[in-house]
Amino acid sequence: MTAAHTVPLDLDKLFAARLHAARARPYLATALFALHVVASRQVPTMAVDQHWRCYVSPRFVDCIPVEELAGVWVHEVSHLLRDHHGRGDRVAKERGLTGPGERLRMNIAADCEINDDVFGDGLAKPEGAVEPELLGLAPGELMEDYLRQFGLGPRTQGLVWLDCGSGADGLARAWDLGSDGAHGLSVQERDAVRFRVAEGITGQPGTVPQGWRRWAEQAFHPPQPWRELLGAAVRSAASAGGVGEDYTYGRPSRRSAGVPGAILPSLRRRPPRVCVIVDTSGSVSDAELGSALLEVTAISRAVGGRRDLVSVLPCDAAARIVHPLCRAEDIPLLGGGGTDLRAGFTRALRARPRPDVVVVLTDGQTPWPTARPSARTVVGLFPRHRRSYRENDPDYRPVVPPAWARVVTIGPA
Repeated sequence: MTAAHTVPLDLDKLFAARLHAARARPYLATALFALHVVASRQVPTMAVDQHWRCYVSPRFVDCIPVEELAGVWVHEVSHLLRDHHGRGDRVAKERGLTGPGERLRMNIAADCEINDDVFGDGLAKPEGAVEPELLGLAPGELMEDYLRQFGLGPRTQGLVWLDCGSGADGLARAWDLGSDGAHGLSVQERDAVRFRVAEGITGQPGTVPQGWRRWAEQAFHPPQPWRELLGAAVRSAASAGGVGEDYTYGRPSRRSAGVPGAILPSLRRRPPRVCVIVDTSGSVSDAELGSALLEVTAISRAVGGRRDLVSVLPCDAAARIVHPLCRAEDIPLLGGGGTDLRAGFTRALRARPRPDVVVVLTDGQTPWPTARPSARTVVGLFPRHRRSYRENDPDYRPVVPPAWARVVTIGPA
């Protein structure tokens, strides 16, 4: 056996690099020191699993400078904080992505999400770090977005060595110790680490990159059953019969053979378009408006992550400008007056192209259209603990969403 294969793991160097990383990114210190190191000669460089073990190649540690090794520490723990293993599994299931090639694409996409703003300011970029510019992609996007924008080819040939472990894409590796192995963190411990890191980020917003600030904001709004219900309601409305269907002569119908001399169009199904009407009246709090922006992002995922098919329409007593969904945090939610979402429905349904599904995020205290709109409607209802019922008026009826809308209560009732 050669000396190259018997290099012991230099723990002093490895832990010095971790300390350097914690000093450069103090808000990540809790996560960095939560990782348990496992020496492995099967790992190309460093890799993580979902149980917060960090597998380290002794040879890699021996060859890389401490400053760059610190950057690798931050990179690997970022995969776990951003739940790339869970997101990778969900994407693989939703889009039917199988095989090692697709998992490599997930690892590359996850690296692009992390590396676009993680280095600099005291943290050296490791040699070979994958950044969006390498693939001709724009920075600031998520793994799910990047996955749609590139395939394996000439630009990725030099990345076949890349393997950040199951913590980066959800696929178990040969070196993983698994759920029964030693020194793994429980689900509760992992959540506690994420919460502590998010707390540290929100405590010093002026010094943290935008990608981490976005992550911290979402970490304080963990997925809840109503989010799953809202996503399911949107998907159900978007996949209903007649939604996203149109006729085209680009591919003649097979029935044309039964009508000599005539060409009949065929039915084509296109991805559904969604318009989200956000109630910006004075009765909706700033916290609820912030939650509405998070729901817009979740709604885009419910229709396959196609942000170009989702638009946002702020509305109080008057409809505002329809905004295409680029980044949810960049959409101005103007308003503050009274509430009449009928104007929002009218504006949304006059848009070209017309939406197939309308999602309304509101507290419900608004007049509703008297007739069923031409688009399927889902209402995300902000709950109200106190409602002003008129006990002395026997004819009074509280305002509730109409029967033709699918209603999901947002948050605890």
